[in-house]
Amino acid sequence: MIRYTLKCNNDHGFESWFASAAACDSLMASGRVSCIHCGSTEVTKSLMAPAVNHGTEKAAEPAAAVPARPLSTAANPVEAALAALRREVEANSEYVGLDFVTEARAIHEGAAPERAIFGEARLDEARKLLEDGVPVAPLPFLSPRRAN
Repeated sequence: MIRYTLKCNNDHGFESWFASAAACDSLMASGRVSCIHCGSTEVTKSLMAPAVNHGTEKAAEPAAAVPARPLSTAANPVEAALAALRREVEANSEYVGLDFVTEARAIHEGAAPERAIFGEARLDEARKLLEDGVPVAPLPFLSPRRAN
């Protein structure tokens, strides 16, 4: 894994992790990296200093492992409601992934069978669908592809 400091065309800075330098370049070139502040997909790598261990300081103790919590807990009703919503969406609709925009438009125009779908779209693509009268809404959880 490699961490990059990134900057969008609106001068917002943020960091993100990637599997490799090639993966970062590929995702940025395809417009699949977006600014966490404004959603812009015009993102570039910023100048950053590497983390260097000088060997003079004792390495920090590793943090204690935090036990994983189940998706739905009675202690947190918001988490329970989100988990229930996710189960409902996944059980009653088809995940179309990165083909969401194309498939939603095809369903709206009658070129594909009508059914409930969910997937991924960039902010500008979702806005264009709404402007064209295609009913879409963002989901309050990560897609199955990004959830791991």
